[in-house]
Amino acid sequence: MEMLKKLQSTVQSTVSSAASSVLGNPVTREFEIRNHVASGGPGCLWKIYNGIKKTTKQEVSVFVCEKRQFERMSRRDRDAVVEAMKRGVTQLTRLRHPRLLTVQHPLEESRDSLAFATEPVFASLANVLGNYENMPTPVPTAIKDHQLYEVEIKYGLLQVTEGLAFLHNDVKMVHGNLTPEVIILNKNGAWKVAGFEFCIPSSNPPDQAAFFPAKDYDENLTPQAQQTLNYHAPEYVLQCSCDTPGDLFSLGMLFYAIFNHGKTIMDCGSSLPTYKRNIEQLGSLRMSVLGSLPDPVRECVKLMLNVEPTVRPDADQMSKIPFFDDVGAMTLQYLDTLLQRDNLQKSQFFKGLPKVMSKLPKRVLLQRVLPCLTQEFVNPDMIPFVLPNVLLIADDCSNEEYTRLVLPQLKPVFKVSEPVQIVIILLQKMDLLLSKTPSQDVKDHVLPMVYRAMESSMQPIQERCLAIIPTFSSMVDFSTMKHSIIPRIKTMCLQTSSLSVRVNCLVCLGKMLESLDKWFVLDELLPMLQEIPSREPAVLMGMLGIYKMTLEHKKLGIPRDVLATKVLPFLLPIVIDNGLNLKQFNAFMAVIKEMVRQVEQEQRTKLEQLQNMQEEQQRSSLAFTHQVQDDAKGTNSMFAGGGGEQQNGGSDSMGSGGKMDKIWSSFGLGGSKPFAKEPVAASMSGSPAAASRTSASSLVDREEPAASLDMSPGRMPNQPAKVNLTLEEKQRLARDQEQQRRLKTQGPIAPKPAKSTSSSPKPRDLSQTLLESKPMVPPSTGTTGMMGSSQGMMGGSTGWGMMGSTTTTSMGMMGMTSTSSGMMGSGPTQGMMGMSSQGMMGMSSQGMMGTPGQGMVGTMSNQGMMGGMTPGTSGFQGQTQGQAKPDLSSLDNLFGPPKQKVPMGQMTQQQQQPMGFGQMGGTNPGGMGGWPPPSHSPSQQQPQKSAQNLSRGDIMDFLG
Repeated sequence: MEMLKKLQSTVQSTVSSAASSVLGNPVTREFEIRNHVASGGPGCLWKIYNGIKKTTKQEVSVFVCEKRQFERMSRRDRDAVVEAMKRGVTQLTRLRHPRLLTVQHPLEESRDSLAFATEPVFASLANVLGNYENMPTPVPTAIKDHQLYEVEIKYGLLQVTEGLAFLHNDVKMVHGNLTPEVIILNKNGAWKVAGFEFCIPSSNPPDQAAFFPAKDYDENLTPQAQQTLNYHAPEYVLQCSCDTPGDLFSLGMLFYAIFNHGKTIMDCGSSLPTYKRNIEQLGSLRMSVLGSLPDPVRECVKLMLNVEPTVRPDADQMSKIPFFDDVGAMTLQYLDTLLQRDNLQKSQFFKGLPKVMSKLPKRVLLQRVLPCLTQEFVNPDMIPFVLPNVLLIADDCSNEEYTRLVLPQLKPVFKVSEPVQIVIILLQKMDLLLSKTPSQDVKDHVLPMVYRAMESSMQPIQERCLAIIPTFSSMVDFSTMKHSIIPRIKTMCLQTSSLSVRVNCLVCLGKMLESLDKWFVLDELLPMLQEIPSREPAVLMGMLGIYKMTLEHKKLGIPRDVLATKVLPFLLPIVIDNGLNLKQFNAFMAVIKEMVRQVEQEQRTKLEQLQNMQEEQQRSSLAFTHQVQDDAKGTNSMFAGGGGEQQNGGSDSMGSGGKMDKIWSSFGLGGSKPFAKEPVAASMSGSPAAASRTSASSLVDREEPAASLDMSPGRMPNQPAKVNLTLEEKQRLARDQEQQRRLKTQGPIAPKPAKSTSSSPKPRDLSQTLLESKPMVPPSTGTTGMMGSSQGMMGGSTGWGMMGSTTTTSMGMMGMTSTSSGMMGSGPTQGMMGMSSQGMMGMSSQGMMGTPGQGMVGTMSNQGMMGGMTPGTSGFQGQTQGQAKPDLSSLDNLFGPPKQKVPMGQMTQQQQQPMGFGQMGGTNPGGMGGWPPPSHSPSQQQPQKSAQNLSRGDIMDFLG
């Protein structure tokens, strides 16, 4: 912060001092005075300021001499100094020469200052050599660190020599005070002669020999009002004579001072006696004193410092010495005289300039060469010769130097389209322009030049553009490439009538693929290839190259659907084109085979993945189905066996839902409940409670799998979902629950004894005895026989409709007709569904008439069609033992009168109360599975037929 304040105060003080020094001076009306940069003139009395002309904004330098610095002088000295200052500016304003400082505004005087404006100035030679008198504080870094290169010294001294030659030969004037303070370096580094305060013009007319009157050196006058003795010729002081050789003596002293950092051979100040002693020593000047000077100029400097004027060379002779025969100095000299050359001479010079520029320092190129070159931009015919040299300088510049010095000169050139070589040269250096030019200037000046070149109707420009664009495509942003450059190349390719231009368009696009986006290539470039109207082999190979590069490039690539539907259908007809030779045909086929291979590989991979997914899904589904079926079978076996007994001889019982829980857990889900088959098993079991329970549970369990698979957020995987029941399901559930409660409260139904119609002595009714011993099953009314509608029992009316067939069988206790084989036998029988150890009605018929020591019926394992009833709920479980010879007379009244035997198919026509399952498994109105039995009024009961006694042979015949 302190540094900023210090800088601000310094700037303010500098500006204020400048404003105060020129305040009221008329020069301020036309020029804006800025900062103080240097000093110059005799004794460095002139302060040099940067300035700008208000009307044209042209850069200038303003020389200001403040009168207050003369306040301590006597009036005589002050007047002499002011008069000399005025005289010098007046003489300089009258003279016009490239080697003299150019005055742009004459001297203006005010009460406080003298001021005039010149061309832009860098500093005086005295400032560069280390004389900082009357300089700003601190000394500018550019001046303090400025080091003169050899080529600058050579050419600078040559410029001074040429300026003296102009004064001596053309103006007939002696400068009279040639010192480093009066040599001014302008902004471009050129050395200009100024300081004509003590010049002596010829007093003779122009047609006569020049005569220069001399004045004696006055020791009583202030040194600022007289010549500097250290650079003054001895004849001026000792002989009071003046001629042109006196300026050559001053030039010799200037040579010595430049190569000795501003020091001179004589250091006498303003003392005349000291000056005379030094002049005597010069008469015996040894070469060793001049040892710091270069060898080629050392002898010439010794001649110029000779005490005898006639021995000194003149200005013309000095300008031709070998010391100035330097390539760099001669090049700079030629550049300063370009305005005097014709276009042919200029073009030849500019062609050889790049070789010389490589030997010149960078500052010399920027300050001396570049301004001379850019002056030729006003001549369009010379731009193709000048522009390569300007771009060569720009290549060595920093970005700041390029933006400040080169780019402002190039902006007008970007708009020039004729001659065509200008555009071609700029396109060749496009990488340089894009790398150093600011982005906004690139959009405003550089790229519009490229667009105009691409839209040109001249074939050489088009081909050059197409050859150069790929070299800088990576430096252009993708948006510009997509919306400005590529569309113009496509238009050029489709509309041109030149084969070479079209082929170059394809080659250009192929080289630019790496800097483009994949989808842009697929959507814009590849479809464009199919729109090209010509089919020359060169064009076809260009298109093939784009396809091949796109296919093989890692960043790009062509999808299989594009290859199969667009690319291959386009390339295959081209293969049979008659214009292709064998090599071109092989190239096409190689690319096509690679495309086909890629399509095959990608499609096969896709299909294999899909097939694996489908097989995995099928295996998972099949495994799940098998697990569910196995679990359902295990559940049915558990229900059918009742308690600890299982089918097939009592296999291990399964815990409640344990197996199914393991299945669901293997899928990462919770436990599940068995479903789907429990209602059927319960309905066939003949148990009203089971039927009611399974009916109710089926409504809930029916949707349980879906609920268990619900993996919605906020819910555990094994937590069942809430089941939404419809109104009808809820009503059915309520009815089932009500029926279940009613059945629980209802007592067992006692069978009514059948009325005998026979008058004969009533035989003992063994069936009644069995019923009375354990009455478990209620009788069925309206049927023949003792037992009514009972599933899986002995007797009764059974209506089987499973699997779509209905069989109605009317049978008595021992007189049933059945399709089951061996129902009353001693071996295992096969039921309707083929279950082992099950009769058609679900009983194990062991020894109905069987083994000695057992009763009539024996022990029945009452298992229904699908799993059935628990022990002790249906069938006869009583056993009669100890009867060696059973009395079967009681069975006589169980059968009617002897009838003719009929087949089983005809027995289905007899009417019998149907069981609980209809044809497709529906329930009859009698209840769930035939239980409870339908209630009948006595009026609805049919009269029973009287029992008829059968012989033992009839019974045996019936039983088979």
